[in-house]
Amino acid sequence: MADNLINGKEIAGKVTEKVKERVEHLKSKGITPGLAVVLVGSDPASQTYVNSKTRTCERLGMYSVMIELEENISEEELLTHVNKLNDDDKIHGILVQLPLPKQINEDRVIAAISPLKDVDGFHPVNVGKMLIGQPTFLSCTPFGVMKLLEYSDIALEGKHAVVIGRSNIVGKPMGQLLLQKNATVTYCHSKTKDLHNFTKQADILVVATGQPKMINASHLKEGAVVIDVGIHRNEDNKLCGDVDFASAKEIASKITPVPGGVGPMTIAMLMENTCLAAENTLDK
Repeated sequence: MADNLINGKEIAGKVTEKVKERVEHLKSKGITPGLAVVLVGSDPASQTYVNSKTRTCERLGMYSVMIELEENISEEELLTHVNKLNDDDKIHGILVQLPLPKQINEDRVIAAISPLKDVDGFHPVNVGKMLIGQPTFLSCTPFGVMKLLEYSDIALEGKHAVVIGRSNIVGKPMGQLLLQKNATVTYCHSKTKDLHNFTKQADILVVATGQPKMINASHLKEGAVVIDVGIHRNEDNKLCGDVDFASAKEIASKITPVPGGVGPMTIAMLMENTCLAAENTLDK
């Protein structure tokens, strides 16, 4: 890969290699980390993600179970499945694939997952712990971005990090994790006026807008580190991110490609969280 590319696939491989060693250690103590993935409906993108997660589990020697439910399932029925998994000692991590159909309240489902098994890091208890810097399960995508920065030897202390996006899954936790590493953090979003003014100040720019190729070289200062969280299909059916990669890579000192940047890290951190959930049962 080119000199300024951050190779997420390679770094994810290093992370999962360490997880594999921890899984072997747990197995020597009679514990096989177990992940349950709940998929409601048959959205093709969700199906692809879920298959990738279960394959990675198997490769690392973890136990995985996939529960596929009908699109028209009631909220009560889904909550019954979640409660069964909460009570299942073989399952250490529970992931309910989002988005859920409109008849189901996502917040209620997330809150029903035991915080001890919430390997997505979405439960309000775990979000609160993350916010005040207590050990907990971190949301997988922001956690993955932090690992990318760490493995790429990118210093954060005293740097100005700009996060574009304020979702509960990426934007909000991303800024907090950067803050904990002593970066100065600015949040931008759809209501931010004069976006260029903020992005031009960024030493580290994390883009999670959900808008294909929204950010280009004109938004960057020379030598910025650019992390692209987005994933889309362009008019040629090729994968692209929220950043116009071709122009941005000429200005950035480091940049994540799409695909092969943040994506592999999200799954790697899910494996790390599931392993941690199993390790936590040793302390009981």
